[in-house]
Amino acid sequence: MTGSEAPPSFRLAYVPGVTPGKWVRIWNERRPDVPLTLVQVPAAEASEVLRGGDADAALVRLPVDRTVLSAIPLYTETTVVVVPTDHVVTAADEVSAADLADEILLHPLDDVLDWERPPGLAALERPATTEDAVELVAAGIGLLAVPQSLARLHHRKDLTYRPLVDAPESGVALSWPEDATTDLVDDFIGIVRGRTVNSTRGRARPEDQAQPARKRPEKTGGRKPAAGKGSRGGGSGGAKGTRGAQRGKPRRRS
Repeated sequence: MTGSEAPPSFRLAYVPGVTPGKWVRIWNERRPDVPLTLVQVPAAEASEVLRGGDADAALVRLPVDRTVLSAIPLYTETTVVVVPTDHVVTAADEVSAADLADEILLHPLDDVLDWERPPGLAALERPATTEDAVELVAAGIGLLAVPQSLARLHHRKDLTYRPLVDAPESGVALSWPEDATTDLVDDFIGIVRGRTVNSTRGRARPEDQAQPARKRPEKTGGRKPAAGKGSRGGGSGGAKGTRGAQRGKPRRRS
């Protein structure tokens, strides 16, 4: 490496609610020579960050533009409704959209759920952010439906949440520009897919692809003798075979 070359690094963007800590720890163990930089971005801006080259890969919320970005779905989150701790909803283990028909349901501008039509009653104004909506829930102005990770991210002692069973869900994926699938991106793909350190930096090894599946060795020495056809002098099987042969001979007339 010459003095004009920058040392290699890997920039990983992630959206609120996603926790990349486990994968970052594994990266630091396997690639201590390549620093990993975390960049938190709003969910709506993640795709633009990737297209603009400001991150090598990102943990994003689906959907993404598959014409320019590649994506590996990782998991799907449970949707919950955030309510004050003394709200009647807390008496149930889970709720449905019908249970919220008479409730004001806040719909922030950065909502990540793909509603065809949000349940409940609409508020007069849409909060700018999910964080703002949580503050309004705490003030008793309405309720809020979000992925569970966002409910945990904005946790308050005076609020709780319950699963919302018939709501859209949010999928999380690892995404990167399709025309920029670098070796470092391949390394991180291997980590999120759970490949071991022996998987050649997250990519399939050429020798693994070239070797055909091993066949079980064939047995030699011909077929195993059938029952009653033992070899000469060979224990009870041979004796039984001899008696059977004697019974098969015709008797002589006296």
